[in-house]
Amino acid sequence: MLTAVTSLGHPNPGEIDRVFHALGDPTRRAIVQALTGGPRSVSGLASPLDMTLSAVVQHLQVLEESGLVISEKSGRVRTCRLESAGLMLASDWLANCRTTWEQRFDRLGEILNEAEGESTKLETESTGENPASGKRKKR
Repeated sequence: MLTAVTSLGHPNPGEIDRVFHALGDPTRRAIVQALTGGPRSVSGLASPLDMTLSAVVQHLQVLEESGLVISEKSGRVRTCRLESAGLMLASDWLANCRTTWEQRFDRLGEILNEAEGESTKLETESTGENPASGKRKKR
């Protein structure tokens, strides 16, 4: 279960690593994609994949350990479904990164605009030209 958080209220980095490790494999991403349509049996998940049932079970184990998938056994059938907590962990982490990147790009834009303004001011002073009108000042 995904419950551990750091003292700053951020998810445990190990949990994030497990989620992205699980999603780093194309077979596991295909399984997650298949589960977006709703719960499926292990054999139903394995049928379109070109691998043994045992290999699919190993992939499902990684997905369960990462908190992305939950499986339940009813009789002889094991049914898997997506676990929203794991997906939210990845989504929240990416959203936080995106916010940080956007703030940095906004600040970079401000710095570049300030530099452009300074450059225009220096150019105007050195040439005596008014950049707005394109006319030279009389000296």
